Amino acid sequence: MSDATPITEEAVASAVTAALAAIESAETSADLKNVRSEHTGESSALAKLNGELRNVPKESKAELGKLVGQARGRVNAQFATRQEEIAVIEKAAQLKAEAVDVTALASRYTPGSRHPLTMLQDRVSDIFVGMGWEIAEGPEVESEWYNFDALNFDADHPARAMQDTFFVDPAASHLVLRTHTSPVQVRSLLDRELPVYVLAPGRTYRTDEIDATHTPVFSQFEGLAVDKGLTMAHLRGTLEHFARTMFGPDAQIRLRPSYFPFTEPSAELDLWHPTFTGGARWIEWGGCGMVNSNVLRAAGIDPEEYSGFAFGMGIERTLMFRNDIHDMREIVEGDIRFSQQFGMVV
Repeated sequence: MSDATPITEEAVASAVTAALAAIESAETSADLKNVRSEHTGESSALAKLNGELRNVPKESKAELGKLVGQARGRVNAQFATRQEEIAVIEKAAQLKAEAVDVTALASRYTPGSRHPLTMLQDRVSDIFVGMGWEIAEGPEVESEWYNFDALNFDADHPARAMQDTFFVDPAASHLVLRTHTSPVQVRSLLDRELPVYVLAPGRTYRTDEIDATHTPVFSQFEGLAVDKGLTMAHLRGTLEHFARTMFGPDAQIRLRPSYFPFTEPSAELDLWHPTFTGGARWIEWGGCGMVNSNVLRAAGIDPEEYSGFAFGMGIERTLMFRNDIHDMREIVEGDIRFSQQFGMVV
C-alpha cells in the first residue's frame, strides 16, 4: 500500500495550518530548528505533497504545483519572520544577562592574569635559555636592509610589495614594520662575538586581513645558531628537544624540503599532533634550514669557516594547536575572559 497523500486543497491547507501553528509556538532558535525539520524536511507533509506532483496528470500539474508552491512559500516566509523575532528576543536576553553596572562597587576582587601569548613566549624563552642560548631583541620599525637585503631577498621579491608589507612614509626612508624577527638575527651577528646562539621573540607586521587564522600583527620566535661545524643534524636535534620539552616526551617532528631566501637547504617543520580535533595528524609548525652563505657574508662572516642554522614559528599558531583554540581573533580581541581561563600558567 502506498502512503502517498493526494494533493487536495484540504490536505495542503491542513499541512500549512499545522506548520504555522508550530512556528508560532517556537520560543527559541533550537525549537524553530526542530519545527523546520518537522514541517519542511523530507518527511514533512508539505514535502510529501510536493513529491506527489510527479504522479498527477499533466493537465493538473500547473494548478496543483501552484497550490503546493504557494503553500511552501507561505510557510518559509513565516519561518523567516519568526526567526527574526526570536533573534531579537534572544539578543535582548543575552544583553540583559551580561549587563554590568559599571557604577556599582565590585562585590569581590577578580584577579587578573597575564596574556597567554606572553606566558607562552616566556616558556619558549626559558627552554632555550636552559640550553645556553641568549634572548635577543630589536626594533619593530626596521631598516629595509636588515629586513630584506641582508637576508638575501631579491629586489623584486613579492614580500617587498606594499600589499604585503607596511612601509613607513616617506618611502625614501626605506623603513618598514618588520615582517619577521629575522632582522634581530642579522643584528646579533653584527653585534656579538662568534659563536652566536640567540632566540628572537617579538611582534611582527604584515598586511593580512584579520580572520580566524590571520592578523596584521602577530608574534614570532626565531632561533639562530652560528658556529663552526654546525649541520642539519644539530638543527633537527635542537628542534626535537624543543618540541618534546614543549609538548611532552612523545612529541615528533619531521622536516619537508622547502625554499626560503635566507636558508639553504630549507625545510618546513611539521609537528605530530596526536590529540588534534578530528584525529591525530601532522601540523605545519614553522620553517627552518641552514643559514644561506649570502646572509653570513652580509654580516661579515666567512661561510667557509662558519655555518649556522635558523628556524621560526608563530607564537599564536603554537598557542592555537597547543591549547585547542580555533579562532585567532579570540587571542587578540582583548576579552579578559579569554585570558582568565589560562590562569597564570599556559
